[in-house]
Order: sequence, then structure tokens, then C-alpha cells
Amino acid sequence: MRHASLIALPLLFAAPIAHASPESPSTMPAPITYPETKRVDVAEETFGQNVADPYRWLENDVRNDKEVAAWVEAQNKVTDAYLATLPGRDIFKSRIKQLFDYERFGVPTRKGGRYFYSHNTGLQNQAVLWVRDSLDGPGRVLIDPNGWAKDGATALSEWVPSEDGKLLVYGIQDGGSDWRTVKVLDVATGKTLGDEVKWMKFSNLAWAKDGSGFYYSRFPAPAEGQAFQQLNENQSVYFHRIGTPQSADTLIYATPETPKRGHFAQVTEDGNWLVITTTEGTDDRYEITLLDLKTPGAKPRKLIAGLENNWTLAGNVGTRFYWTTNKGAPKLKLVTMDVAQPNPVATDLIPEDKATLEGAGIVGGQLLVSYMVDAKDEMRRYSLDGKLLGKVATPGIGSIAGSSGDADDSEMFYAFTSFNMPTTVYRYDVKTGEAKAWAQPKVAFDPAKYGVEQRFFTSKDGTRVPMFIVKRKDVTGPAPTLLWGYGGFNVSYGPAFSASRVAWMEQGGVFVLANIRGGGEYGKAWHDGGRLNHKQNTFDDFIAAGEYLIAQGITKKDGLAIQGGSNGGLLVGAVVNQRPDLFAAALPAVGVMDMLRFDRWTAGRYWVDDYGHPSKEADWKVLRAYSPYHNIAAGKVYPAILATTADTDDRVVPGHTFKYTAALQASDIGPKPHLVRIETRAGHGTGKPTDKIIEETSDLWAFAAKWTGLDVKPVN
Repeated sequence: MRHASLIALPLLFAAPIAHASPESPSTMPAPITYPETKRVDVAEETFGQNVADPYRWLENDVRNDKEVAAWVEAQNKVTDAYLATLPGRDIFKSRIKQLFDYERFGVPTRKGGRYFYSHNTGLQNQAVLWVRDSLDGPGRVLIDPNGWAKDGATALSEWVPSEDGKLLVYGIQDGGSDWRTVKVLDVATGKTLGDEVKWMKFSNLAWAKDGSGFYYSRFPAPAEGQAFQQLNENQSVYFHRIGTPQSADTLIYATPETPKRGHFAQVTEDGNWLVITTTEGTDDRYEITLLDLKTPGAKPRKLIAGLENNWTLAGNVGTRFYWTTNKGAPKLKLVTMDVAQPNPVATDLIPEDKATLEGAGIVGGQLLVSYMVDAKDEMRRYSLDGKLLGKVATPGIGSIAGSSGDADDSEMFYAFTSFNMPTTVYRYDVKTGEAKAWAQPKVAFDPAKYGVEQRFFTSKDGTRVPMFIVKRKDVTGPAPTLLWGYGGFNVSYGPAFSASRVAWMEQGGVFVLANIRGGGEYGKAWHDGGRLNHKQNTFDDFIAAGEYLIAQGITKKDGLAIQGGSNGGLLVGAVVNQRPDLFAAALPAVGVMDMLRFDRWTAGRYWVDDYGHPSKEADWKVLRAYSPYHNIAAGKVYPAILATTADTDDRVVPGHTFKYTAALQASDIGPKPHLVRIETRAGHGTGKPTDKIIEETSDLWAFAAKWTGLDVKPVN
């Protein structure tokens, strides 16, 4: 029930572990010799300022530009040589592999009496889709993507069974790209049909009730050689009828007069309505168009116009539709609407609460509503007329990581996770209120030896901000600490399990998640407080989090590492420029580093909702002030930096990190290493094979350990 983002992550020592101190400048090894990076004479006069861009050539696609490919190879060679010298690297790799080796289950979907669910035995590169013919019956493999590519980098992405459970439509994600190829499978035989759909991206898949076909959203085919960089515009909704070629697909909805608008479709559970949601960026500001599927020849009808508020369908009973919305409710509320009326009016059903409403659905004749309370999740039960019936019991501080269930079925499944609790799938009986574990993994460490604590710290402007501190219970003094943050796009992050973070913590390290502004933890005001001309608040919050951890003795100034990905990569890049003295190490991943040109590639144009328009003077000046690429502070001593990106990232194109790295290496910012790790056949994060995740995390933790003084020892 998290908001999606288009930019859109053992045996313990009984005695306290001693931590080695980072090397002083006098004992530090000789500076690394970085590959020589060509500078070009590129500068642009913008709003009265002359801005140089000497590494613009690194924006070119590594697949099509031999010079960029050579630069990538040279950078990886230097980085690999340095990482090979780190004593903790092999220990982390071995231990993370052990920690990853446990069964993982996805939340099952029930259709036609069958149960469909993902499963990974532990070290499989990609999760496998299984099906059971009964709740506790034997399962069989339906789709195993692990044989699709030699390097394991081709993944099964979206999958949806038809209403009768006889067919299944699924997406194929290659090399981490956002592009999908869609196919259809016969569930009984396991055979793939001849249907194939291409150029789908940022779309769901929605079956017609009778299984005759499915609805999906696609973009026009990109120009030759531009699939990974061309702007994504003119997304349209189509219907694909089973047994026909894609060229025969029916165009359902498009807005060519407004090419920046995107559309995705969902079919109501009764099969009578197609709900088309239109958006123009990453903000939850939608238009809703309704198509009556039970009336042949019906035309799409605009139900909610204006792109002003969040309207998310929770379900329907006949013509009575249930929506979550932030209209007049910054933390969201639940309303109803009779779509049979010529001009439907929303009527409040469940008013705005102090907690932030995250999602809702109808299961077994009840409304099940998920709320975030100080960055922790809870689920409440309501009658269809809005009466509070109680809560769904959850096992502590954690997050609800997905759910499924039908309006006419009392059976619901949901996943629950926390920092010290691997994701467990529960089956909930709406009639009895009883929840039982359906799939509970066994892990190679003792969760009881780890403590999870929530604290609040004060930011620069006096704002109270929450953070979670997770560590072994026997770690008492200042310890090397990994501080993680995101802070953008109304995305909320709560407690969640990570096997790789356990490897960091069992060595005596501390993990901290700061719920900084820009996210959605406290609704619209929290989001608005950390975007556009308020984006500096996000950075101030993160800096204040670091200062708090040092002041409270959680860590020392030379023991603090920071990490973030995507918008979080931007976060890390910006705060390092602003406070290089505060951090020992920085790990920015797939970051948006050039804030003056981000809207020129793939999905970048969506992000103007959070960042502003580089073409507008007021926005440009804000962006110029914190853009990581443009604000590297020569003459100051920077922390050790290991940036990461991937060659197939077609969301935040790797040119962002390439240019940022080149600028770091060319600047006088001290002797610590400033390196980049560039993965091949990987993208923005989804679909990455398990072995690549283990390799990358081992490198990151070894790097952070080196520069924070974490003494890495073999785990017995």
C-alpha cells in the first residue's frame, strides 16, 4: 500500500566489538589515480548565469558511444582494483550470501479457486511464479524466469491471472529496463500462447471479466537507438484480445493534444466498469474517466476532471464507488460516489484522521484501510457504511507490504515486515478476525538479538522528524552508523527487512532510517515541506539527523556513512556538498545529479512536480543552488564516496552519475577515494538478480566499513 514512484530498496558476537579508527591523513595511502576524463568546452547562458557543462558528452548512451563505453570500462577497472584491497569485502560477500539463502514468498492472489504466488528458494536470481489448486495443496512452477538469460538479468515483472484462473498475463523485464514485453500463459498446460505486446512501461495489466483480453498502457515505439533515453510521451490505453496480434489492439483512450499526460486502466471487480486514471507527473493529482463495459458502444465519460487531487479506487458495490482522496484532507479520507448520477458528488464516509491513510480495499463485505502512524503501519476494519469495526492485529512495529482479497470473499492475505522480521505472509479471515501465518521464513540469524527504536529529532527550522534506529542489543557505545534517507515524491518508508543490512548490523554497525520531509509519512504537508522551493528542508532534515546521531552518542563524526538511491542519491549528493565535514563515507545510488537537465530523458519530465521546471527562472535558481553536479565545493575535504549506477537504467539515466563522478574526480576535495561502480545489464533496481545484489552490497558495506572504522570479522 506504499505510494509508487516513477523515480520510484545470524549468529552474533556476545561481546562488544572494537572498532578500528579511520586512517588519519598521515597514514592514508597515496591518492588514487583516476582515469583521465575529457573536458569539452560547453557552457550555456541561462537566466543571467553562465553554467559550464564540461562532461556533457558523458550523457551519451554507453551502447551507442564507444568513447563513453571506454570511460565506463576504465572507471570500473580503477574501482574494482580499489575494492579488491578492502579486507571486509569477502567476509561480507560470504555472509550476505548466507543471509539471503532463505525462502521468500509473495502475497498470493486467488482466482478461479487457484492461488498464484511468487517464491524464491533463497539464492535464485529471480523469483519464480507458482500456483496451487487449493490453499494448502501442493504447488507447481508456472513461470521460472531463471533460464531466460545466462546472467540472470531477465526478470518476471507484472503478472495477473484472469478471473477464472485459466489464463495469466505477465511482463518480461530485461536487464533492469522499465520497458516490458507482455505475454500470455495457459495455466493448465503451462504453455505460452502466441500473444505478445511491446513498448509497455509504467502500466498495470487488467483482464476483462470474461477473460477475452486485457487492458494495458503503452508508449509509441521510440526512435531507433533511443529506447533508453527518449522522453516518454503519448501514453495510451489499449485493449488486447487474446489470439490477435498487437497491431489489431483497440485504442481505448488517448490524449494526443496533451502528450505529457499518462493513463492507466483498471477493471472493477464486478467487471462492469473500466476506470482510467490520468496523471501528468509524479504528484497524486488525477483525472478519472469511466467506461461502462456492460453497455456496447459506450463512450468514455469524464468522472473527475482537473488534475487537482488524489482519487484512488478502493472498490465498488454496483454504482456506488469508494475512493480515497486528499481533496480537503491532506492526510486523505475515504468517500463514496454514485456514478449512476449525471453529476456524481463525493460524500465523506471515513473522515481524515491524525494518521495518514495509505490505501483501502473491499474484502468480504468490509472496508480494510491501511494507515501510517508515525511511519509505522496499522490496518483498520470498517463496515461499508463507515463504522469502525476494529483493527487487524499485526506483530509489532513494522510495515504492511502488500495485500490481496476479493469483495465477495472473506479471505485476505497481507505481508508484514520489520527491520528484524523477514517479510511474513498472513492469511486473515474477515468473518472471524483471525490471522495466521501462511508463509513464515526461517532465517540464519536471531531476530531477538536486534532492537528497533523510534526517536524524534529537531530539524533546522524546528520541525520534529522521526527516525528508526536499529542495532544489536549489545551494541551500546558510539558505533559506525549507516544513515539512509529518501525524502521525495510523497513516498513513505517504514520498517522493512533487509538481509544485507543484517550483515552490517551483526558486525556491530548501526542502521538508521530518517523519515525526512518530501516523503508522504505525514500526508500532503510533509510532502510539500520537502519539494520545489522547499527542497532544502529535505537536506536540512538529513543533516540534522546526522548531527543528532553524533550528539546522542549513537556514532562519532568519523563513523557516519550515508546512503540513498534515486531521489535519495540526489539527497546524498546534495548534503555531501553542503556538509562534507559531517560524513565519513557516502553511497549515492542511481542519483539525479544534474538538476538543470533532468527533464530531458525518459521519465525525467514527470519529476517537475517535485523538483520544478528547469525552464522557469524561479525554479532554475532553486535547482542550481543544490544540484550535486554543479555545487561540488573545491577546497573542502570530502568524505569517501562510492557512487553506483547501471548501464540500463532508463529511469535516472546513468549520465547523471557519470558526470557527477567526473566532476568529483577533477576537483580538489581531498585524498579520500571518489569512485563509481557501474553495473552492466542492470537498471534502476527492479529485476536485479540476487547474485548482482550480493556483489554490489558486499562492495558498499566493505567501502563504508573501511571509512567508518567498522572492524569486520568472520561470523561463526
